[in-house]
Amino acid sequence: MNDDINNDESMGMEDEDFAAMLEASLAGVGQELHTGMKITATILQIGTEWTFLDVGQKGEGVLATAELLDAEGQITAAAGDQISVYFISRKDGELRFTTKVVGSGSGTEQLQQAYQAAIPVEGRIDKEIKGGYEVALPGNVRAFCPFSQVGLRTVDASELIGRNLSFRITQFDERGRNIVVSHRVLLDEERSQQRESLRQTLKEGQMVSGTVTNLRDFGAFVDIGGIEGLLPISEVSYGRVEDINMVLEVGQQLDLIVKRIDWANNKFSFSLRDTLADPWLKVGSSYQVGGKYPGTVSRLAQFGAFVTLEEGIDGLLHISKMGDGQRIRHPQDLFKVGQQISVVIEKIDDGEKRISLALAGSVDEVTETSYSEDTSGAGMGTLGELLKAAPLKKERRQRK
Repeated sequence: MNDDINNDESMGMEDEDFAAMLEASLAGVGQELHTGMKITATILQIGTEWTFLDVGQKGEGVLATAELLDAEGQITAAAGDQISVYFISRKDGELRFTTKVVGSGSGTEQLQQAYQAAIPVEGRIDKEIKGGYEVALPGNVRAFCPFSQVGLRTVDASELIGRNLSFRITQFDERGRNIVVSHRVLLDEERSQQRESLRQTLKEGQMVSGTVTNLRDFGAFVDIGGIEGLLPISEVSYGRVEDINMVLEVGQQLDLIVKRIDWANNKFSFSLRDTLADPWLKVGSSYQVGGKYPGTVSRLAQFGAFVTLEEGIDGLLHISKMGDGQRIRHPQDLFKVGQQISVVIEKIDDGEKRISLALAGSVDEVTETSYSEDTSGAGMGTLGELLKAAPLKKERRQRK
């Protein structure tokens, strides 16, 4: 008898567990949908005319497949993808959704519903007018888009006229005779979503793709989708870049390495140089101490001249190695930037990535120079030192 009681209790507990699981499985299923409600749906199947969606309801949702096509008529999604859609209506158990209001529709009534539900509408930019653009909306309804609301950045009118874009109706007055739209608000929402996604995935040292949006003397600003960061001019190349406009242009696509992330101050920096092979890796096999090589004067400083042996590999010709014993006030007295000269390598410091140079054919090619800005080596010295040096100079002249 006790066994029967225990069995009854066990069965009761199983019934309760089953009921709880059933309730949990139906949680959210059949939730009330209202016109304009935005939800995330999963694509189940893409047909020629209709796409079927899992929208968390007892029935499937349907979406016009035309809304998934790009400008070239190619489908931009696949089964299993998640997309954001807006609920339109329920009829005979069918749930209709849209990603935006398109087509001729029924004029201002449909647009008013889109305005109230914040559903995007598709429009064509027809012409530039005072303060912005005239936009043709579904139903051949005219709307106004201010210059500031057509994009994230200023765009030339010639690039916009005739284009179809998605807009959010931000003002609907006078029964549709005064409609203001914005494309930028949709872009801002998209960037906000991208930014939140990057917060979870973006790491320093990670490679990302981006687009150059602006060029300045100190570097380039690059948009990686969701955030914009700085590519410093020093991170563009292993070689010295004098004018960033000579190597980059606005709109250029780049693969970059994330150098620094600061979400609190909204500051991000990238490196193009870190995606390139380090030219110093071949210095040991390409250059030898005592070897004679051609070079180009790339920069002049008080303490010497920097000479480029090849892209990313520079050496220092110290001022004490110039003039063949004569006093030189500044390297510019002998050289100019861009001048081709012949040099001899005196020292290679792999650890510091430095090369010390001397002029080929000079009296002294083998004593070490320093990268220090100390220019004392260019002075005349003491009287005793000059007297000691005089016989040596005379002997060298006799040898010649």
